[in-house]
Amino acid sequence: MRVKSKKVDLAEGDLTPMIDMAFQLIAFFMVLINFAQTESNDRVKLPSSQLVKPPEAPLEFPIILHVAKDGEVFLGGDSFTAETLRVGLNSEISVIKAEGKSVKDANVVIRAHKDTAAGDVQEVIRVAQEVNLENFALRVKEDRT
Repeated sequence: MRVKSKKVDLAEGDLTPMIDMAFQLIAFFMVLINFAQTESNDRVKLPSSQLVKPPEAPLEFPIILHVAKDGEVFLGGDSFTAETLRVGLNSEISVIKAEGKSVKDANVVIRAHKDTAAGDVQEVIRVAQEVNLENFALRVKEDRT
């Protein structure tokens, strides 16, 4: 008796449901991302103020400095002291100049911990002024009581 061999057809899977699910997951995580918290740092708890008002327009070239309780300064994920902050600010200034803007277009946003000494914040401002930065904004949390 002769056994006939059958050719095995390769089964092709339909990728449409998998691609659809990937797009749904992307949309889900985009909805969950809180873009307002992207400029925050876990070590900085902002003070509250009843006089706070939001900026009238978004800042064009913000340089966000986080000042921790112990005076440590964070800029773009890097840690600095008041003495070494000039290095980080110079790199930010070089990026601004590479985009064809001047240093006067930059806005320094200082987010200091509520228990940070005022002298530490003043020292950060002094260092920023030494590298010709002029526009400063202090961030606080709105007190709605």
